[in-house]
Amino acid sequence: MRLEQCSIRGRIALFTGVAVGALCIVFSTLLLFAFDRTATQNLTKEVTAVGELTAYYVDRGELVNPLPPIPTNLIRPVQVVDPHGQVVAATKDLQHKPAMAHFVPKSPQRVASAVVCHSVFTSGGCHIVVAQRVYRDGDWTIYSAAPALPFYVYPGVTTILITGTIIFTIAVAYGARHTVTRSLRPVDAIRAQLDHIRSNNLGNRVPVPVAEDEIFRLARSVNQTLDRLEDVLEQQRRFCSDASHELRTPITAIRAQVEDALLAPEDVDLTKLCNAVLPSVERLQSIASDLLMLTRLDAGVPYERQVIDLTELVAKELKNHQLGRKVVQCLTPDVMVLGDRSRLGQLVRNLVQNAQRYASSTVTVTLRRGDGATLADPRFLRGVAELEVLDDGIGIAADQRETVFQRFTRLDTARSRDTGGIGLGLPIARQIAESHGGTLTIQDSERGARFVVRLPLHI
Repeated sequence: MRLEQCSIRGRIALFTGVAVGALCIVFSTLLLFAFDRTATQNLTKEVTAVGELTAYYVDRGELVNPLPPIPTNLIRPVQVVDPHGQVVAATKDLQHKPAMAHFVPKSPQRVASAVVCHSVFTSGGCHIVVAQRVYRDGDWTIYSAAPALPFYVYPGVTTILITGTIIFTIAVAYGARHTVTRSLRPVDAIRAQLDHIRSNNLGNRVPVPVAEDEIFRLARSVNQTLDRLEDVLEQQRRFCSDASHELRTPITAIRAQVEDALLAPEDVDLTKLCNAVLPSVERLQSIASDLLMLTRLDAGVPYERQVIDLTELVAKELKNHQLGRKVVQCLTPDVMVLGDRSRLGQLVRNLVQNAQRYASSTVTVTLRRGDGATLADPRFLRGVAELEVLDDGIGIAADQRETVFQRFTRLDTARSRDTGGIGLGLPIARQIAESHGGTLTIQDSERGARFVVRLPLHI
């Protein structure tokens, strides 16, 4: 099985086991090196002591061959080399053999040591050789040796280290897997709950652990996401229901008029029939256009940003719009913003149409530059362009000012339908303002409804 196919538990247990095993091996190796170094130093001291004992006899002129007995605990191969390089005395195991080594201590040192392999030793292998210099009618050299110690000086210690490494690695890997398994139980519960959540039971939520750790934050984020998803789906259901209702009304009217015409075709006035059907067709076209605009805004379709003279844009829209009420314009010149001309034009049209629909006699459109610092909003630090559309109608109650921005919402259904409103103009206007980094709100006014658009000023 490939590593990518292993569970998180298996991967963590594997990585932990490998890491701990590697650390144990490194530690054991360093410990064996320390043991080997210490034991080698002690052995070198013993070999040096043997050479010093022989040097004592040479210095006193009591040299015999073979060398005199050496204490049992100090028995080592020893050779005595005279100033001419000839072996003149040796222990019994090295009789009639050449010198075991050829290095001598460098002045002013009297003792030197080295590891010599494949020399005159009967046991073969490598030996630690200590050379000591003695002066007696010339420089004499005493060589003493002992077999070099293997890396595993103490086999018992090596066995313990190997066994301990294996046991400790397995224990740590098992402990890591067990700990991760316990830690991931809440994740399994979250996954199981998510698997059972469907569109018909979005009210269910995943369990949140008691401990405020990463999994706690994950569960909380999942529940917050489910809250948003439930709100979006509920909004989508409501939107589909409202859209179906709005589309059904003009379709029903067209169907009724066409069926009446089919019942008595000889009595049908084609011009009169077309004039009767045309308002319903225009209503369908308006609904389809608004739905398409909302879809693009919801999808975040990018648009071309350019510097726009908002004063010129508002004046042009008011000039091209069929005004049924008196319009008073108070436009500050050279109010520049950054955005899409067609969308900002749609924003102005929607607000003016809404004001025309509910105004008693007059609509006031005001455009001015403002100081963004007074708004305490980081979006308007460089200044704000404020577009105000005020009508002198009945106004909007304070508790309904956010309701009108919901899709297909009409505070006066009969009046809105008679005047052509479908409840999408204001939601579209707000989304356009927000997509340009601004806001659209309803502010207090002495009479009527006062809509205020704020956009970042382009300096």
